[in-house]
Amino acid sequence: MRDYAYDSIMATRVLGQGYAYLLTAMALRGEGLGLAPSKLVDIGVHTIILDTVAYAELCDKHNGGHFLHHVPKVEMKNDGSVVKTAHLVARAGWEVDLPLWEDAAECGPCHPGNDSH
Repeated sequence: MRDYAYDSIMATRVLGQGYAYLLTAMALRGEGLGLAPSKLVDIGVHTIILDTVAYAELCDKHNGGHFLHHVPKVEMKNDGSVVKTAHLVARAGWEVDLPLWEDAAECGPCHPGNDSH
């Protein structure tokens, strides 16, 4: 989070939603749902995956030993996938910090229909 001018409260919110997104994506692996984080949540996701050793351990522990790959966005589109993803994160039992998901209209799946971010 050092690349962003967030105070500790905002950094915690963004990272928390990043973890909720990734763990939900791992739990729904194989369903081809085309999950997509918002731009702010994506900052948390990227921060998490850049610590590759810890991220690999997270994948081992919560994704059946499978690495959840990162495939950069194919295109941005208004397809409702971010809102759908926020609902799936909530359904998976995570608290959704709605203000961090509000840029949903400008996002789409990073890699549509696949189990990657």
